[in-house]
Amino acid sequence: MNIFLTGASGYIGGSVATRFLRDGLTVRGLVRSQEKASLVRALGIDPVVGELDDSALLTREALAADAVVNAASADHRPAAETMLKALAGSGKTFVHTSGSSIVGRRDGGRYAPTVYDDHTPFEPSPARAARVALNRDILAASESGVRTVIIAPSLIYGAGLGASPDSMQVPWLIDLARRTGGARHIGPGSNVWSNVHIRDLVELYLLALENAPAGTFFFAENGENAMREVCTAISNMLGFGGGTVDMSLAEATEYWGEGPANDTMGSNSRVRARRARAELGWAPKSPSLIDEIEHGCYAATDQAE
Repeated sequence: MNIFLTGASGYIGGSVATRFLRDGLTVRGLVRSQEKASLVRALGIDPVVGELDDSALLTREALAADAVVNAASADHRPAAETMLKALAGSGKTFVHTSGSSIVGRRDGGRYAPTVYDDHTPFEPSPARAARVALNRDILAASESGVRTVIIAPSLIYGAGLGASPDSMQVPWLIDLARRTGGARHIGPGSNVWSNVHIRDLVELYLLALENAPAGTFFFAENGENAMREVCTAISNMLGFGGGTVDMSLAEATEYWGEGPANDTMGSNSRVRARRARAELGWAPKSPSLIDEIEHGCYAATDQAE
């Protein structure tokens, strides 16, 4: 099977592509520069240099592929629409990458009790309304002869399998702790994020590519932790004794920017991947987030440094 995959040099896209290659699939991967092209070529990915705004390129690649995986941007509507238009009536598969922050609220590091599964109705925050609308339109495209599937990962952790080894949230927290001498969370850090190991996530992409019905949405998670728990593990890993430090949203905004501070690091995103387990037989088996921080790839990186 020939796959066209966007975001081939990224953390998610590169990891998915590497897993596909291991299963004998052929992957043409969109990258933005010749430098990135060299990196993915070394992994066995056939690079396509271009941008998400290049509709002619996206159309050509989608038409030539047996399936398309969009892992470059959860929010780039023109790119998604271009590829869906090219695939219309073909019966081919289009797997789109969203994210569990679609259910989040700006909670300022405080706990929220609501948990969502793949079928739970919700009203998105203004920051995620456009993404949710795009998700809805992608799923509706299944009525136009495209087998559309959406995967919405929660907080992803673990060493990437492709050209980019690092995710966002955990490396951000580790870097901040190193720079400031203490593991820091927004407010009390009682806000909770579901999480998933990158190795388990790529298995879900493969299962979805093979077996997901048209017009289906899957959360990806295998547990959850409060940000304070994550920061405690980072503190232990870095030799800070397990202590953590509260910081204000204003401080967090200085480090990460207003959007990430409010909608990612200070929010709650609690989801359950019931559908992936029940319908696709997805069975996560990688180490937990806390174990990975204290004893896995993050601890190994710290010791190497």
